[in-house]
Amino acid sequence: MLTLRPAKERGFADHGWLQSFHSFSFAGYYDPQHMGWGNLRVINEDWIAPGKGFGTHGHRDMEIVTYVLQGALAHKDSMGNVVSIPPGDVQRMSAGTGVQHSEFNHAPHDTTHLLQIWIQPNVMGVAPSYEQTTFPAAAKQGRLCLVASPDGAQGSVKIHADARLYAGLLDGTQTADLALQSNRKCYVHLVRGELVANGVTLTTGDAALIEGEQQLRLAHGKDAEMLVFDLSA
Repeated sequence: MLTLRPAKERGFADHGWLQSFHSFSFAGYYDPQHMGWGNLRVINEDWIAPGKGFGTHGHRDMEIVTYVLQGALAHKDSMGNVVSIPPGDVQRMSAGTGVQHSEFNHAPHDTTHLLQIWIQPNVMGVAPSYEQTTFPAAAKQGRLCLVASPDGAQGSVKIHADARLYAGLLDGTQTADLALQSNRKCYVHLVRGELVANGVTLTTGDAALIEGEQQLRLAHGKDAEMLVFDLSA
């Protein structure tokens, strides 16, 4: 079964310096019908104004994945990491027993556009850790590239969660397939463009919530960039 979640139905927050769409209940947006999907808890699509950002704040027992779409995100944390995250990089932070961090757009004129993803861990109380890997467009073009997994397979960042995250780029006649297990859940988030997922058309910001299926087929992409999650139920 596939359920379409149109982009326009997401929660929205306008903080002036930050514009944010929430796929699931978050902060001031609460929808009991959208508290998460499997162990996927948060997908926030954020636009951070030049010179602005999130001051130091804490997390614990959560796997946090950041996927930058435009601009750059400056990250600083209590583990000693001071880095810049550009488009094409996937950042993973395991909050574990607790971590403090800040995130800023230091560019004087350009907006930073990103997705921040929270996945519930399957083990609590681990030591906090950090990982960042570049996945060039060529690795994602016409296919689903594994970018996060429990075992770090295929060069993906390693998360403490029963989930696998793929990124892909599809255009024209390109197709991509993913075998699914009917006792798990799948989530397709269309970052941009247009795409058909198992016969259902998605446009920018739409999502497909899939359960009870054994196959995902993505086709008819029009400059499409997508994230695909294989999740525990």
